[in-house]
Amino acid sequence: MGKVVTLGEIMLRFSTDCGIRIAQTEAFTAHYGGGEANVAVSLANYGHQVAFASKVPNNALGEAVKKHLNRYSVDTKYLLKGGPRLGSYYLEAGIGERAASVIYDRAGSSFALMTAVEWDTKELFSDCDIFHISGITPALSEAWKELTIQLIQAAKDASCLISFDVNYRGKLWTKEEAGQTIRTILPYVDYCSAGNLDAQHFLEISKYTGTSEKEESSYYYQEMQKKYPNISVFYSTKRKVHSASANELIGTLWAGEQYYESQCHLIDPIVDRVGGGDAFAGGVLHGLLNKTNYQDVISFATAASALKHTVHGDCNQFSEEEVNSFLAMGSGKIIR
Repeated sequence: MGKVVTLGEIMLRFSTDCGIRIAQTEAFTAHYGGGEANVAVSLANYGHQVAFASKVPNNALGEAVKKHLNRYSVDTKYLLKGGPRLGSYYLEAGIGERAASVIYDRAGSSFALMTAVEWDTKELFSDCDIFHISGITPALSEAWKELTIQLIQAAKDASCLISFDVNYRGKLWTKEEAGQTIRTILPYVDYCSAGNLDAQHFLEISKYTGTSEKEESSYYYQEMQKKYPNISVFYSTKRKVHSASANELIGTLWAGEQYYESQCHLIDPIVDRVGGGDAFAGGVLHGLLNKTNYQDVISFATAASALKHTVHGDCNQFSEEEVNSFLAMGSGKIIR
């Protein structure tokens, strides 16, 4: 099993019950989560040694974050304490034709206000196989655009492989800002989660003009690899949204100049879509760490993402054995 470091902001999420709007609710359900923290939880569930680096306030909420991560065996040695507050967000659950909606309350958080790298990077990346980070982190501030590059460079100096998830959030920065920063990061990256729209909007790749969905994904992966030959694996999902309650999900991966695709998962009903992409990324990194063949990597990762949609909260709660059992048994069967 590998050693992985993930780094980013973790937040307190307040969710409404299905069918109740934020403006009318009298109660919220609380969960802790964030893209990189969710990936850390997935990898720890699969038996890897995983540390999550972030900064939280030195109060009961910061302690609750630590307990949440420790519950899933994520190492919190690099979870710094200090600063004014824990970032949060509010999720109005979607159903049917009404989409879910998010309101952020993360400005001025302990993590977002960092202006210097506060970790000993030699210690942080010692014996580390993969450093995972996402595009959410440099979107938080001008300082974090620079700090993200500094941390990636320090990880490369320590011979870590760099895993980067574009993870664009339109409520945090513009497409122009995101594209400029992402294009600065990608020359350092080894594994990248980026889909068709990411290629068009951020990597300046011309739009596919054909009619084949499979050839479309292959086209964008090939064009991205031409621009960034340092990246050995690209991966993403294709999602057909029938409603907020029913989606079809396919995982795709490009490696060794070959295209791989998972089976299609019909997820109906969706219990909680948040964190599905993080569960997918965690599944891909798990397979890459274990040097699994690429077809099995994408099949496992997509199944893990499909399972995440069936539970409340941000993070994947399934073990490697459970994901493999789901793959073998198929959908909806009773396990006796």
